[in-house]
Amino acid sequence: MKRREFFARGDARKSSDVESEPAMSYMKAGRSPTLCPPLPLPIKRNNLEASARRLLAPPLPSRLALRLSASPVLPRLAPARISCAPQPRRNPRAERLQALRRPHHRGMAAVAAAGPLIGVAVATLLVAIYLAALLGRRRGRGRGRSDRASVKPEPVDGCGVADGEGCAGDGPTDVIVVGAGVAGSALAYTLGKDGRRVHVIERDLTEPDRIVGELLQPGGYLKLIELGLQDCVEEIDAQRVLGYALFKDGKNTKLSYPLEKFHSDVAGRSFHNGRFIQRMRQKAASLPNVQLEQGTVTSLLEEDGTVKGVQYKTKSGEELKAYAPLTIVCDGCFSNLRRALCSPKVDVPSCFVGLILENCQLPHANHGHVVLANPSPILFYPISSTEIRCLVDVPGQKVPSIASGEMANYLKTVVAPQIPPELYDSFLAAIDKGSIRTMPNRSMPAAPHPTPGALLMGDAFNMRHPLTGGGMTVALSDIVVLRNLLKPLRNLHDASALCKYLESFYTLRKPVASTINTLAGALYKVFSASPDQARNEMRQACFDYLSLGGVFSNGPIALLSGLNPRPLSLVAHFFAVAIYGVGRLMLPLPSPKRMWIGARLVSSACGIIFPIIKAEGVRQMFFPATVPAYYRAPRSTQS
Repeated sequence: MKRREFFARGDARKSSDVESEPAMSYMKAGRSPTLCPPLPLPIKRNNLEASARRLLAPPLPSRLALRLSASPVLPRLAPARISCAPQPRRNPRAERLQALRRPHHRGMAAVAAAGPLIGVAVATLLVAIYLAALLGRRRGRGRGRSDRASVKPEPVDGCGVADGEGCAGDGPTDVIVVGAGVAGSALAYTLGKDGRRVHVIERDLTEPDRIVGELLQPGGYLKLIELGLQDCVEEIDAQRVLGYALFKDGKNTKLSYPLEKFHSDVAGRSFHNGRFIQRMRQKAASLPNVQLEQGTVTSLLEEDGTVKGVQYKTKSGEELKAYAPLTIVCDGCFSNLRRALCSPKVDVPSCFVGLILENCQLPHANHGHVVLANPSPILFYPISSTEIRCLVDVPGQKVPSIASGEMANYLKTVVAPQIPPELYDSFLAAIDKGSIRTMPNRSMPAAPHPTPGALLMGDAFNMRHPLTGGGMTVALSDIVVLRNLLKPLRNLHDASALCKYLESFYTLRKPVASTINTLAGALYKVFSASPDQARNEMRQACFDYLSLGGVFSNGPIALLSGLNPRPLSLVAHFFAVAIYGVGRLMLPLPSPKRMWIGARLVSSACGIIFPIIKAEGVRQMFFPATVPAYYRAPRSTQS
C-alpha cells in the first residue's frame, strides 16, 4: 500500500525493486516470467504463483494510473500466461516515465505501430460507405417506383382484391386474359387462386390438335409444381422423359437429366398437347372467380394511350366489349394483337413435318431422340403409352406438297434411310397412313412496348425454335415471375403506375428465357448440316463433346432441361465445344489447312451465338441487376 500511495502522490523518488530469492534464481537459470504490470508490486517470497496472480490484478484507480492506462503506447493489462522462454529484463516504470516526458514521440510511435491497422480500417470503412450508398440508391429507386406503382388500399369499383381474398359474384373484372392455351390457362388459374376476378376469352374451347407443345422439360415441370398445376399431367397418359439420345452416322450417345437432387417425381413429361390444355382449362374453370368464354377478340380498346379492355365477337356472332384494369394477351404464335404491344421480328427458319408412329419402341425408353440427319435434325419422343411423335425438320419456309405426294416421296427417300433401324418400319407405315401434318417453326425475340393496361405473354410475346422443347418452360417461368410481381398489389386501377412497375417483368424473366432461347437457336444451327466444312466440324465436335460424359454432358443437358438456366454457363459450354473442335483439328499434327479451318470454326461459332445474344439483350441477359427496373415487389403495398 505504501508503494501505491507513493505513485499516487506523484513522488518521483527512486525506490529499490524488491525481488524474491526464488524469482532471482529463476532468472539466473536463463528464464524470466513475461509480466508487464503497470506498477511494480512486491512479490511474496514463499509463493511465486500467488504473487503472479497478484501482479496480474488491475492497479488502483489513481490519477497517474488512469493516465498511464489511457496512453496509446502502453497496452492495457490483460491476463497473460507465464512464458519460460528467455526474455530481456525490462523496467516498466522507467519506460512509462520516459514516454510521459516525450508525448510527441509517443504519438508518432502509436501511429507508426497502428499504420497497417489504420489502413485496413479506412479501406473497410470506404467499402462499407460505398456499398451502403449503392444499396440505399437501389432501395430509393425501388421505394420511389413502389410509391408510384402502389394503389390505394380502399376498394375500387366495389372490390379491392387482397392476398388470398376472393370476390364471388358478378363484380367487375380485374384481369382479362386473351387466349386459353398453355400460358393463358395457367395464368388464369394462378391469378384466380390469388383472388383476382379473371375473364378468359378463347377462340375455340374444344380440344386442340397440334404437333408441337408436347414435350415439357423438367424445369417446366418444376414451374407447374410451383403454380399448383402438376396434376394437369395426370390422367392424360403422359410419359416420363429422363433425357435425350443423340444419333449421328450410326453412332449414338445417351444424355440423362441431372435429377439426383430432386424428388423422384421430377422429370420431363411428354403428352398430347390438346389433352394437357384441356386439363389446364378445367383447372382454371373450377375457380368461382374465373370465367371462361368462347369468343374471338378483334381489337384492344384504348383511351388516351391506355388499354381499357377488348372488343370481341361471341360464338353466336354478337359484338361485345369487356373492360378490366389489366389485359394480358396470350393468343399464341399466330397472334393478331401483338403488333399493338411490341415490335415483332418473326423469323421462320424451317418447318416441322409431323407423324405419329405406332406399335414400336424407342431404342432408349423414356428418352427423347435427336437424329443429326442431313439436311437438318429429326426428333422422336413418346406422347402416350402406344404412340411416338416424329418431327422432321425441313429447312426454309417452303415444304414439299402433301397433296401431290412429294412430301411422302421426300420422307421415304431422304429421311427414312437416316432414322434408327428400330423405327424404320413404323415410320414407313405412318407415311402410308397419310396423316402427315406441317407446322412452321417461328423465332421471335421479345421486344415489348410497355403499354398502360396491357401485357403480352406466351408465344404471342416470345418464340424460339422448338428443337429443344423449351417453349412451355419459358411461358410457365414467365407466369411465376408475373404472379410474384402482382401478388402484393391490392388492386390494379392505376394503369400508368402499374405499367411502370411491370417494366421489371421484362428484366426478371431474361436470365431464364434468354438462356433457353439462345440455346434453342444455337443448337439448331449447329445440328443442321452445311456445305461449309468449318460448320460440319463444329457439328461433329458438338456430338463428340456431349459423348465425353461427365461435366461435358451434364452441363449442357442441365441447360436444355431448364434446371440450370444460366447464360454464362451456356456461353462457356458453347465455346468449349468450339475449342474442342479446334483441338481435334490440330492433332496429330497441325497444318496450314487445318489451322485455317480451325480459325473459321471459331469465327462460325461467334457468328452463331453473338447475334442471338444481341437480339436477346446483353445487359438484361448477363447483368440484369444493372437495369434500373430490376426490383421485385413494392414494399408499400404489402397488406
